[in-house]
Amino acid sequence: VRIAGEVGRHTLRYAGLATGRLLLGFRKWYFNMCGFNKLGLLRDDTIYEDADVKEALKRLPEDQYNERIFRVKRALDLSMKQQILPKDKWTKFEEDVHYLTPYLEEVIRERKEREEWMKK
Repeated sequence: VRIAGEVGRHTLRYAGLATGRLLLGFRKWYFNMCGFNKLGLLRDDTIYEDADVKEALKRLPEDQYNERIFRVKRALDLSMKQQILPKDKWTKFEEDVHYLTPYLEEVIRERKEREEWMKK
């Protein structure tokens, strides 16, 4: 019985690893299929700019904000010309930094906290 338990535990561990690898493979495939990487954009560059995102953008350090503006303008220019970057300039999955997400999560948390406070 103990051996079966050990085997079961290892089987679950390997199943978890296989699932993780499969999920990572799917995420990489989806990242490349979206196409924004071919324009040099990061995932966070493509988030729709609602009020929360606009507030998060105000909180970005100036250099990150300027880099974002450069990437977006370059992507718009390429899109207007119906071109993409040379493959060596594409954003790679491993280089895709979620630079805006922490700021956005903070803004959303603060907004929800404010809404809860106003209910009282």
